[in-house]
Amino acid sequence: MYMEIKRDLYLDELRSRMWNGMVKIITGIRRSGKSYLLFDLFKNYLIENGVEKNDIIEVKLDKIDYIGLRDPIKLYEYIKDRCVEGKKYVFIDEIQLVPSISNPYLENGDRITFYETLNSLLNMDNVDIYVTGSNSKMLSTDILTQFRGRGDEIRIHPLSFSEYYSAVGGDKNEAYGHFLKYGGMPRILSIDGDAARAKYLKTLFDETYLKDIRERYRIDRLDALDNIIDALCSSIGSLTNPRNIANTVSGMISENTARLYLSYIVDAFLFTESKRYDVKGRQYFSYPMKYYCEDLGLRNAHMNFRQYEETHLMENAVFNELVIRGFDVDVGVVTVNTHDSNGKSIRVAKEIDFIANKGDVKIYVQSAFAMYDDEKREKELDPFKRVNDSFKKIIVRGDTGMRHFDDNGFLHVNIIDFLLDKSITEY
Repeated sequence: MYMEIKRDLYLDELRSRMWNGMVKIITGIRRSGKSYLLFDLFKNYLIENGVEKNDIIEVKLDKIDYIGLRDPIKLYEYIKDRCVEGKKYVFIDEIQLVPSISNPYLENGDRITFYETLNSLLNMDNVDIYVTGSNSKMLSTDILTQFRGRGDEIRIHPLSFSEYYSAVGGDKNEAYGHFLKYGGMPRILSIDGDAARAKYLKTLFDETYLKDIRERYRIDRLDALDNIIDALCSSIGSLTNPRNIANTVSGMISENTARLYLSYIVDAFLFTESKRYDVKGRQYFSYPMKYYCEDLGLRNAHMNFRQYEETHLMENAVFNELVIRGFDVDVGVVTVNTHDSNGKSIRVAKEIDFIANKGDVKIYVQSAFAMYDDEKREKELDPFKRVNDSFKKIIVRGDTGMRHFDDNGFLHVNIIDFLLDKSITEY
């Protein structure tokens, strides 16, 4: 069953960057919809606005028809020969599949990469270039240096709940329950039956993501990699660091190896790091930090749908939503002076789930599945009370209906309302 999914947020980003003299680089986890955005939604937009099909040059490097173009020189020549006259739009899918090669014209010369290919194409005034890639280190980390300031990244994510709900409709609570369990990988929408969805997600994790990491970094300790991912999946919302993770897979790897494997997992977009930020001291802590899954369905499938704690899944959903809305998201720490049971003065760190920044906008967010008594309520609200500024403070809850402000001026809002209404995080 074909189901058209609206991805207006990303489509608007592509529209706004047309002919800006840069390579538009669409990054994100594999199977999250990068190719659909570029080769379907954006291509249809161009055609509907008068661009001829022949003026759109498509190269899908993960398809066998284009396997010969994984050579960066041949890729350049193929595209250049098709851009002789008129304005051309160049779409290249999975650019990271182009390896570096030895310069055939120089003995012991520099290696040639796809960066040279794209930078050379940028010198053609009649070419507007769009590429997709599934590895952040190869793309995001090197954009500014390798593209010499001429790379423009657009990060795409699995479906947000609002995108998911716009496709499935129906009862919001039921849709939210399915979203927490099976996530937002677009293909899920066309699969019928729980068993089939679970199998798809499990296969996708094992045969695509883990295989990609293993092959890209030549990892021979797949058991250790798998155990680290297990540890991350089990510790959503919990502070951790490479040492703790190495201890979790005791006897298998060193702390340095754990740190290295974590970087691979993050670079593959499977997880996102969130560092701790001292609100009053205005500085970051190196460790520990939190890791959040890019897609809840992938997380659940990797855990064989065990450890289904809605509290942690909801927190992960809130984090992902803030990231999708363009915020940089940290874990907040407010250190306060208090006394222990013996009256001794001590310093205690109180946690704010998320500090979200976007330009001059800052918001504080607590994810509270249920505030069932005064003690729980005070635990969730106290960190906000310790922050002496006027930025918006939001408590996202699973147990409240109508949004409202409390006596402290803090906004209480239901999780579904929060996920569907982006104005809640705007000023």
